[in-house]
Amino acid sequence: MILTHKICLQPIPAQEEYFRRASGVARFAYNWALSEWKRQYEAGEKPSEGKLHKQLNAVKAEQFPWMLEVTKVAPQQAIKNLGAAYRNFFDDLKKYRRGELRYDRIRRPDFKRKGGRDSFRAENGPDTFAFDGKRIRLPRVGWVKMREGLRFDGKPVSAVVSRTADRWFVSVAVEVDVPVTSRENQAVGIDLGIKALATLSDGTVIDGPKALRSNLKRLRRLSRSHSRKQKGSANRRKSAMKLARLHARIANIRMDSLHKLTSSVTERYGIIGIEDLNVRGMLANRCLSRAIADMGLFEFRRQLDYKAAMRGCEVVTAGRFWPSSKTCSTCGTVIDAMPLSVREWTCEDCGSVHERDLNAAVNLKNLAASYVASARGAGSNGSRRKPRVELPALKQERNCEHLCPQFESGSSAA
Repeated sequence: MILTHKICLQPIPAQEEYFRRASGVARFAYNWALSEWKRQYEAGEKPSEGKLHKQLNAVKAEQFPWMLEVTKVAPQQAIKNLGAAYRNFFDDLKKYRRGELRYDRIRRPDFKRKGGRDSFRAENGPDTFAFDGKRIRLPRVGWVKMREGLRFDGKPVSAVVSRTADRWFVSVAVEVDVPVTSRENQAVGIDLGIKALATLSDGTVIDGPKALRSNLKRLRRLSRSHSRKQKGSANRRKSAMKLARLHARIANIRMDSLHKLTSSVTERYGIIGIEDLNVRGMLANRCLSRAIADMGLFEFRRQLDYKAAMRGCEVVTAGRFWPSSKTCSTCGTVIDAMPLSVREWTCEDCGSVHERDLNAAVNLKNLAASYVASARGAGSNGSRRKPRVELPALKQERNCEHLCPQFESGSSAA
């Protein structure tokens, strides 16, 4: 398995200047290739990644000699990235024609602007860069200091240098062997929310850091100050950097909490039940969109998926309209309606008192455990017993919208 470690760099001024020039070369190569791709397509030709790469190599010494001042991998990887962008674009077009994707969600390749996502590939293969404690040696750059050493034990295969605000980072992809921990009957349900980031079925409540909310006053002040600066002035560049640093800090606080939560859950439990939340649709609520975005629910799901696959966990996903909050976890009774303002409720049939989020987490745990048990063949006896299905070493996601149609009735339990 390949894991990526992103480490902050401490370059000297000459190295930082090289990073800027290399990022500019990569950005120019990408924009040049995109413009050429569109021109050739309109002319009736068939552009491709390989043709553009050969075409750039033929003209860059004469037309763009400044590109030779940095590593040749920077423009090469930029054209490869454009090829990947067009492959994604064509895949989205196929999904749109099949009715599987909306037209406004098609990923179209677009031109890159300076200062947006400055980055470049800094090496030319696994054996062209090396580590020495808190230092990394890059081609044509030399040894660059790092804030920390490489944590992963494995074979480094690539290194990409990128900039966030005024800091430079290197993302190192490492081939590692991750041992799969066997866990028996350790299931958990996770209910995500706004008041608390996550409520686990064992009663644990994880409060989100609310990074944007705690820094919103300062963010507004810096934004107003930046808007008053004269365009093109040195003061405007300084204020833009202050604003970028604050945005990076907010994102780092949010990512830190999500990484700690997903790592803890996948290390402790082998079966995880969650809901398939429509985060994009939830963000359309103008009253709650800021709080939802501040929690990072989509990022939680993304991290949970790859960490579960890495550690051999089983993730069971309940359908979007499965009433996890409105179902009594004791007797299974489903009530008709439950507005978001109701945080506790009492079941009319069995008299159990439920806290909304904890009840939903317990229902998700029961659903996940029962489905995995039936998939393993432990849910029936005798001649009708299902054949035993061993869990694979890597996670296979289960979507209960299709596998459990009896749970599709009812409204959303968000």
